[in-house]
Amino acid sequence: MASAGQWRSPHRSPVPLQVRAFDNLRFIRETMERATAFTAISGWGLLAVGLTACGTAVLTWRRPPERWLPLWLAEAGLAFLLAFLSSLRKARAARIPLLSMPARRFALSFSPPMAVGALLTLVLWRAGQFQVIPGAWLLLYGTGIVTGGAFSIRVVPLMGICFMTLGGLTLFLPAAWGCLMLATGFGGLHVIFGVLILRRYGG
Repeated sequence: MASAGQWRSPHRSPVPLQVRAFDNLRFIRETMERATAFTAISGWGLLAVGLTACGTAVLTWRRPPERWLPLWLAEAGLAFLLAFLSSLRKARAARIPLLSMPARRFALSFSPPMAVGALLTLVLWRAGQFQVIPGAWLLLYGTGIVTGGAFSIRVVPLMGICFMTLGGLTLFLPAAWGCLMLATGFGGLHVIFGVLILRRYGG
């Protein structure tokens, strides 16, 4: 009769306690990151925002500021609606509440730069300083994405840094480059990061 040792596979060895502890710690850390991060940012939503921004850029190309500013403001409203609806759809699909604590933190961090941007737009418009508006928009939007992205997936703050860099550069470019830089940021960067989020995080 074969002994118990003969039936034991010679290739199997008990998993060291230290390895199991590291595995458990990694699982706990990843679970906590998912629980504290706003993951409902939709790649489809960013892609849609980018495409509508590219369309707005075509409509406003070579137009005077008095004519392109209302169209870009309308685009901002449409972009907010698209982003909200797509995030709501992704949150429902994942069965997570859109108004969770991470989502509220994201919104509270994102909103102040947007409010400053709205006020600054009004001041610059009244002063006739239209050439400053594209750079200010890109810079403040990027700031909001960076601060809000601290409570989201890792790629979001990176997107914000790209917007901030582009906005800072735009402030030093000739006024004629304004619409092109808006298209590059709100169009191109949204499309690029929308595709990236779709591939890595889904939806």
